[in-house]
Amino acid sequence: MSTLTESVQRLWNRSFTLCLLNNFFLFSYYYALLTVLPIYILKELGGTVQEAGLALTLFLLSSITVRPFSGLIIQKIGKKYAMRGAGTLFALFAFAYLLIDSMWSLLVIRFMHGIWFSILTTVAVPVATDYIPEDRKGEGIGYFVMSTNLGLVFGPLLALTVIQYASFTVLFAVLAAIISIGLLFSWLLNIAEQRVSLSNTAAKFTIHDILEVKVLAVSIVALLTACAYSSVMSFITAFAESKDLLAYTSMFFIVFAVSMLVVRPWVGKLYDRKGASTVLYPCFIFFAIGLLIISLISNQWVLWLSAVFIGIGYGSVFPCLQTLAIQSVEKARMGHAISTFFTLFDIGLALGSVCMGILIAWWGFAITYQICAVLALVTLWVYRHFVVVKPLILDQN
Repeated sequence: MSTLTESVQRLWNRSFTLCLLNNFFLFSYYYALLTVLPIYILKELGGTVQEAGLALTLFLLSSITVRPFSGLIIQKIGKKYAMRGAGTLFALFAFAYLLIDSMWSLLVIRFMHGIWFSILTTVAVPVATDYIPEDRKGEGIGYFVMSTNLGLVFGPLLALTVIQYASFTVLFAVLAAIISIGLLFSWLLNIAEQRVSLSNTAAKFTIHDILEVKVLAVSIVALLTACAYSSVMSFITAFAESKDLLAYTSMFFIVFAVSMLVVRPWVGKLYDRKGASTVLYPCFIFFAIGLLIISLISNQWVLWLSAVFIGIGYGSVFPCLQTLAIQSVEKARMGHAISTFFTLFDIGLALGSVCMGILIAWWGFAITYQICAVLALVTLWVYRHFVVVKPLILDQN
């Protein structure tokens, strides 16, 4: 334990850097595959659009199903074995894409892949927080989440570049190598354990074994935020294409990442010094403005301007909410808190994508993004009312 104590006297220590690299490579892989898989299914496997959607849905379905139990799994076997075990299995299934010979084999791999992704992304957060100084939690978690968003930019750019010059087999090999490098970083970590007595947890299974009620209010705010953001994640490319701006969509994500990077140091320090609300109030408003600007796009400059506001807004809101969830519980319950938070966040993304698709079919892209802007402001009210003014606290007995 002394080694761990020494390593968190400063934020940019060796272990925290390894955590960032591991997370960056993981989400670069995830978003790269998410971007090219529909193309692979349509062109290489001769599948339909519906089958492409099914492949994406199965991954999300298994991830959401396992997510509530991830905290319990981490508690039972420990962070070290959960991270290295799930990471190893996730990497092995990455190589399995090289063996795909039918649509059915792809669907099986996607479903199994989602299970290990759920556990791996849940355990990665409490592991990383062990290496962040207590007085810099907001700043540290902000950088950790930033590594996820950088993967959102780097992954698709890499995947789309590779398939322009090589086959999908080469792409899957490159992506398997990337996730293997990320796995190596996790094995280089000296992960500290905080054992929990099994006699206390195995006697009776209750809802608290899979749910952390202390973070429920913050997680509901995350769910609503994810609903609004799903319009960007799922449909910004289609909207840009409808405006003949598809060629500028990659730059949208780059501007998003740069905007987030520029404000990240100040946002994290402001959170630690002044509290979450000081950051969340203006950033929810920035997020709403960005969504409103998207609804008005007519050229690439307006598209990129929206990326600035969304990068500052959403790029700051999400890490702040995640930090709030972590700081609301003791270390022994951190895995449960993260699994609860991400379960509701994932549900928000899934429901949001479906609902936004329906709204787009009814009223078009512009009105849908305007509705999302209103939703962002409603989410700000929910945060203020249920987290700040009248905290939603449920009976934990």
